Amino acid sequence: MIYQVIVDISNSEVDRVFDYSCPFDVEEGSRVEVPFGHRFLEGVVIGTKQSTDVKTKDIIRKLDDFRAVNAEMIALCKYMKAFANIRFCDSLRLCMPSKLRGGKVKILVRNYVTLEADKEIARSFVKNAPKQLKLLEEFPKGGEYESVLIGTYGQSAVKGLIDKGILHRENVQVRRKPLKELDGDTKKVVLNDEQQNAVKTILENEGTTVLYGVTGSGKTEVYMAVIQKVLEEGKTAIMLVPEISLTPQMLGVFRGRFGDNVGLLHSGMSDGERFDEWLKILRGDAKVVLGARSAVFAPLENVGVIIIDEEHDTSYVSDSNPRYHTHDIAEFRRRYNSCRLVLGSATPSLDTYYKAQKGEFKLVKMMTRANRRAMPIMEIVDMRKEVRQGNTGMFGKRLLAELDRTLKNGNQAMIYINRRGFASFLRCKNCGYVPKCTDCEVSLTYHKDENVLKCHYCGKKFYMLDACPECGSDKLSFGHIGTETVMEEIYKIFPQVKVLRLDNDTTTAKDSTAQILSAFAKGEAQILVGTQMIVKGHDFGNVTLVGVLDADLSLYYSDYRSNETTFQQITQVAGRAGRNDKEGSVIIQTYNPAHYVFRFARQYDYEGFFEKENNIRETTVFPPFSKIMRVLVKSEKEEKALVAARECYAALRKIKEENVGLFRVQAMQAPVKRISNEFRFQVVIWIRTDAEKAVTPRVYETAEKLNKKPVVTFVEVNPVNMR
Repeated sequence: MIYQVIVDISNSEVDRVFDYSCPFDVEEGSRVEVPFGHRFLEGVVIGTKQSTDVKTKDIIRKLDDFRAVNAEMIALCKYMKAFANIRFCDSLRLCMPSKLRGGKVKILVRNYVTLEADKEIARSFVKNAPKQLKLLEEFPKGGEYESVLIGTYGQSAVKGLIDKGILHRENVQVRRKPLKELDGDTKKVVLNDEQQNAVKTILENEGTTVLYGVTGSGKTEVYMAVIQKVLEEGKTAIMLVPEISLTPQMLGVFRGRFGDNVGLLHSGMSDGERFDEWLKILRGDAKVVLGARSAVFAPLENVGVIIIDEEHDTSYVSDSNPRYHTHDIAEFRRRYNSCRLVLGSATPSLDTYYKAQKGEFKLVKMMTRANRRAMPIMEIVDMRKEVRQGNTGMFGKRLLAELDRTLKNGNQAMIYINRRGFASFLRCKNCGYVPKCTDCEVSLTYHKDENVLKCHYCGKKFYMLDACPECGSDKLSFGHIGTETVMEEIYKIFPQVKVLRLDNDTTTAKDSTAQILSAFAKGEAQILVGTQMIVKGHDFGNVTLVGVLDADLSLYYSDYRSNETTFQQITQVAGRAGRNDKEGSVIIQTYNPAHYVFRFARQYDYEGFFEKENNIRETTVFPPFSKIMRVLVKSEKEEKALVAARECYAALRKIKEENVGLFRVQAMQAPVKRISNEFRFQVVIWIRTDAEKAVTPRVYETAEKLNKKPVVTFVEVNPVNMR
């Protein structure tokens, strides 16, 4: 028997199958150690065959007593190699804990002690040893870990009882359980008519269902009802959430409903916890997997449903190696298992809703909140007027008044700052004008080194402005308010108030996200300030006010999705208010109140926004009416990167001239010229949706030919971050 092995080297030159012989049997999907050149490397067996034309070496040994990668995951890796140009080695790494490689994490084994002798008889043997007698009297029913007993009674007392045969010691496997304090609520909810209809529609649909439900409509209860039905069918389920910050809350709910049947996977867990949860899933001891993006690779078998909650969220797109879209992986697994795929959101992505409108996906709506209360009243505040009236602070008078009222009434508030990294757009503080590209209808970005405004899609350049072309004002600025600044300002205005902050800086420690959210849920703080981490999924019954600062900030990112993103964020964060029996209100502060995003958001009119934005996308030929691919070229040597980018551009121009569906090619310097001492250039192309299968492989092939030291190239599909 010949074993086909992928060696654990992330290099395109060796990204292929190598044949090995073996004097013992090895299962497909097993990790093995193999000789490779003058080294010994880890690898994964992905297949077998009867013979080979090459001289083979023997596999040295199996690395585990279990099969690390099942047949479905091997098929998935082959799919990712063929259709997303992801190296086999890199995709295999996604299917197992990173620390499993190199043996950096193992099963935790501890000594467990049980009582072997009758207590009455044992007392006679230890009557002159007070510590041993005390241990014996207090010995817990069923046994205890030796380390715990030693910590309480001392090592000599424990060893003495073991030596006398009164206590028995054995090695047992200990599972490191993440967030074990979150056991959840076991109460069951009676589904309303809309929820029952949604469950029925999902279960009856053999394909993909889009669950479009307003915030607070009870989508989570629908998910759990569907999962319960799937479990009754003897199948398994995957439940994905966009942010790690949502996982603790959801974990409590799921454990309350499904108990220890739930496995958890996300990057915020310790290496040991992640390994133990993965192994629990692999061995079939968990039937439901909950987690963020990486949980889509959970080693479940016989999957009955995959649910992607807040499916519109860009965190479902991996923008670092290996680059993949979670939706694509979920769709592959849906087809492989002939199971159901659910895409749930109060603000579905335009691509998803467009497919639902065309009939590619089944659409089911939930337009009423589960508590039957109206959506919170949303008020748009024009910050330009505040500036003219002399208020140059970050808080408008209306928001301050509502904050004061909320705090006096003993309620809680959430303040959202729509900031993700550095926003280098230009804005007139007097009238709200933001310069946009005349061709692409996306905001221009200021490049300080060239002193120009540039479009990050087509590369078109414009002179830097000295004054606003709309009103003539010279009050041009770049907005840079962060969560820490907001928190400090609140303390100045309300010094007696307790404020919590939730962002990437405050959640670096393990379980810090869960701790912050738990403290806020318990009422230990009156105000929660945060970034996108507070926008989705949270359910705090005492929150009656949501304030949004600089709501138009994300409108000005050089991204064709900027309008869509802004609408989604405002709608989602507004849904955090008034989720219980108390009425909620939302204050939106903006320098551009006339923008249609706010008009539709104020009325929670997603379908109206969809029609407007979809028409713009069709006119400008952006997704879903095309597919955008970016080839990013980088090197520590600027000249090498530039030459490679020009070669890439020339090759893609030739493909365009063949009239095969590639209808636009633009080459330019990347928005961020240099990162980690590497110079960066990009080639952006537009492809007709009906020509994807013909053109996409040729783009990957073009980029791969140039991917040679000292140049690195990679391809992004519909990139979410054009930095």
